[in-house]
Amino acid sequence: MTSKTWSPKLSTKDGPIYLAIADALAADIASGVLAEGMRLPTQRRLAEDLSIDFTTVSRAYAEAQSRGLIEGRVGQGTYVKARRSTLSRVQPSGLVDMSMNLPPRFQNSSLTRRMWEAAGDLEDQGLDLLMRYQEPGGIMSDRAVAAGWLSRKLPDVPTERVLVAAGAQGALHAVLSVLTEPGDTVCVEQLTYPGFRSVASHLRLKLVPLEMDDHGLLPTAFEEACKASRPKALYCMPTLHNPTTRTMPLDRRRELMILARAYDVPVIEDDAYSALVPDAPTPLAAIAPETVFHVASLSKCLSPALRVAYIVVPEGRSLRVANAIRASASLVSPLTSAIASRWIETGLADEVRDEIVRESATRLQVLRATLPDNAEASTGGFHAWLRVQEPWTRGELVSRLRSVGVGVVASDAFAISSAPEAVRIGLGAAGTVEELKRSLAILGDLLSQAPATSTMVV
Repeated sequence: MTSKTWSPKLSTKDGPIYLAIADALAADIASGVLAEGMRLPTQRRLAEDLSIDFTTVSRAYAEAQSRGLIEGRVGQGTYVKARRSTLSRVQPSGLVDMSMNLPPRFQNSSLTRRMWEAAGDLEDQGLDLLMRYQEPGGIMSDRAVAAGWLSRKLPDVPTERVLVAAGAQGALHAVLSVLTEPGDTVCVEQLTYPGFRSVASHLRLKLVPLEMDDHGLLPTAFEEACKASRPKALYCMPTLHNPTTRTMPLDRRRELMILARAYDVPVIEDDAYSALVPDAPTPLAAIAPETVFHVASLSKCLSPALRVAYIVVPEGRSLRVANAIRASASLVSPLTSAIASRWIETGLADEVRDEIVRESATRLQVLRATLPDNAEASTGGFHAWLRVQEPWTRGELVSRLRSVGVGVVASDAFAISSAPEAVRIGLGAAGTVEELKRSLAILGDLLSQAPATSTMVV
């Protein structure tokens, strides 16, 4: 069997996809479907085949490696290891998987209790909330609450232009379905959100990477792509860019929107983080409302469990995007949408966001005290972009960290073309600040040594 043909048979049971992939690996190795020494698909290839995030596959392979099922060989790929009589599911002691970019857990038991109380206090909405379907794009009351939440960055947006979708992935899928056809070209930053790459691959779109500098996407690169490729859309993350943490300044945003108008290219603005940055520059959607589809997920600023994202669409586009939401099964759960609205209406959402910001600030202090100057991070965010210096390489660093129980993501997950020597660190994944300190100390200690000095190969 080759890496091109193996694909996991995922369990239908509830649970994380990465564990289902690791379980499928264990089952196929135990049954003899995968023999010792067989090469597995690359993480990127498997992510594309399954239409899931690269980071999910990365976690699956890390889990499988921790169980002793597979091994990575530098420059060669990932292979099935020799079978053992017992295949353990227990992760190594002290494992901190910083590959997922999660908001940090704050230590405020009173606020946590009130979040749960508000989530359960929806009886006043009656049986319709439980026993009736809702229209795609959300009911008008939830859309009105969404418009109010967004009004701090996007004032005077009418409720009719706001839709509710099942998280950023659902929102991006719906918008791309409206703007593109299979085979179309979409411009993206040269390092971009893996979830967008997954959606684009599923829709069979061609991504054209645009050069970036320390302030984000270069408008000149966008103009060159408009002339050469005639893109159907531009996707970008101008505030707290994932993975680089950079924020595009206002003058560059204006320049970019002038070009988008001139070449008639719709823009998809992924605004997952600006709610965490009070002084963030004006959103693209406020500069060019007739051009920009603004996607504001609540996963980073409130809770990933809600799976709620708000979409602000240009005038006259609401119905088409709502129909795409219906067709792509991206309808938001009425219950989670109602919870999000309740949190916002009662002021709980502001309190939760403020706690996330405070906890993130504490973790950024730990990062800056522990790692060298080549770790980029920005106020309000909870991820960092670490440039890997020689003699280390990103692959060697990721592999060595994994062997001692620490997970980070190599730049390959984000790169459309050539990947730089860098890794992303999720500062929010650690359960506590002390746990983060220990994990970053391991990383700092490794970087202070030459790779050969810290090798565990005998």
